[in-house]
Amino acid sequence: MEYNKILHGIIKKTDSKILLVVIDGVGGLPHQKTGKTELETATTPFLDEIASKSSCGLSIPVLNGITPGSGPGHIALFGYDPIETQVGRGVLECLGIGASLEKDDIAIRGNFATVSTDRIVIDRRAGRIATEENQRIVSLISEKIKEIKGVKLSIHTVKEHRCAIILKGKELSPSVSENDPQKEGLPLRPIQSLDNASEKTADILRELEKLVMELLKDVDTKAKGLLFRGISKLPDIKGYNEKYKLNAACIAAYPMYKGVSRVVGMDVIPGCDTVENEIDALRENYNRYDFFFLHIKKTDSYGEDGNFDAKVKVIEEADRYLSAIKDMRFDAIAIS
Repeated sequence: MEYNKILHGIIKKTDSKILLVVIDGVGGLPHQKTGKTELETATTPFLDEIASKSSCGLSIPVLNGITPGSGPGHIALFGYDPIETQVGRGVLECLGIGASLEKDDIAIRGNFATVSTDRIVIDRRAGRIATEENQRIVSLISEKIKEIKGVKLSIHTVKEHRCAIILKGKELSPSVSENDPQKEGLPLRPIQSLDNASEKTADILRELEKLVMELLKDVDTKAKGLLFRGISKLPDIKGYNEKYKLNAACIAAYPMYKGVSRVVGMDVIPGCDTVENEIDALRENYNRYDFFFLHIKKTDSYGEDGNFDAKVKVIEEADRYLSAIKDMRFDAIAIS
């Protein structure tokens, strides 16, 4: 866009410190009894204080009427056009766990799911199996399935029910439909090529779907199948330092958000599994970077599960820990 060209020409390197906090999924629906959302119900003295001193409003990450996924939503928050900058969830998931991707690789975000023998999806997250169980299943699949039709395949544990799949080979294309029906009680969608160049990739994924279901059929686990999502390749985009002259760092617990940060050239600070760890990492790395992206995931997880009370508690926990940023000298703080 012309706007981005103009912006790039006037950006100058400064000593400013900028913090972007994303409390993922913090918005919600009113409780049937109280009429209040989780955020309205939670006691949040820090967020209330900072809101009273700040400019508040709504942002449109893509266009009116379009609800973006986490990848495009964060790409937009980082200052990139999410329509021009298409980043697939598979790429984000793979980069988020530190997997190595080459430009011709196919990256896929996988969900272990509970699937019946007649291909009906009973639970799209397999009851949110423990990460340790995920590792056990991934180890089993990795041992049995290493290659399909001459294409090397690797599968990696992400977290809970999520995994990442990488295909390495020639003549692969991401233009393949997903098998996730997006709703429980429906059958797996047929995997189809979306153009002539993607038929080979579609064949491989159909075979992988079949092999995984056969392999897990008699295993003691709720994970009985794989949903393929975000089938994609690495994009070619400018990094954060080049685009905005900012030395940027990501502080996040969940791999996908580490992945989207790596795509735009942010350093990912390790060991941030809790909000407390994240605030400690922010404090410890304050002098090393001038832009920080701090992501809080649990609000979104509890929201997806419909756990109103747990979401209220994690919002209150986030508020307590975030109050520590008052003592850090940030020139600009944005909370979304």
